[in-house]
Amino acid sequence: MSSTQEQVVGPPHVHHMDPVTAYSAAKFGMWLFLATEILLFSVMFVAFALFRYMHLEEFAAASALLDWRMGATNTAVLIFSSFTAAMAVDAAQHGNNKRVTQLFGISIVCGFIFLVVKYFEYSGKMAHGLFPGYSDHGMTFNDAEFISKYSVFFGLYYCMTGLHALHVIIGMGLLGWVVTLSMKGRFCETYYTPVEIGALYWHLVDLIWIYLFPLLYLVG
Repeated sequence: MSSTQEQVVGPPHVHHMDPVTAYSAAKFGMWLFLATEILLFSVMFVAFALFRYMHLEEFAAASALLDWRMGATNTAVLIFSSFTAAMAVDAAQHGNNKRVTQLFGISIVCGFIFLVVKYFEYSGKMAHGLFPGYSDHGMTFNDAEFISKYSVFFGLYYCMTGLHALHVIIGMGLLGWVVTLSMKGRFCETYYTPVEIGALYWHLVDLIWIYLFPLLYLVG
């Protein structure tokens, strides 16, 4: 039997998607996930609007206790990080893995800066007894003056900003995973799906904060 006749052609790998279908499925799945995240924060935005209507004076007074400079700094940091994430997608589309690593690395550093600023902001509130936990005054949410003046606003504030901070941490992990792939040279002109998916998630993190900043810091 000749070598040609000895060759056996196996069955097609039908369980694998073609690149175009895989890309479309991954991107569609991410958009569905982002839609659920938007719905989650939309519920919080509506709740905030309703409670603000019922406690207008409290919300105005409590908002004045927030440092809008810290909020503005974090807004600028996240906007810049979204720009570098968008540039990373362009770099991946041109097969520049080194550039993807650099740009996503900058976005991750920006996320870290955001969390550091938020830490100092939370620490300042804790020092003034405006934090849900133990302080020098005991359990702050059991303090009569705190409850009568600020508890509704700060309850929503910590819930919304805390959940957003969790999304920042998750986003940093996602971008970090993409960076490990780019360091291995995995992306090219025909394959950059993880980069685009990671950038989409990071843009959501930025978008949510753009709504949170004026809602919380400038509401008064």
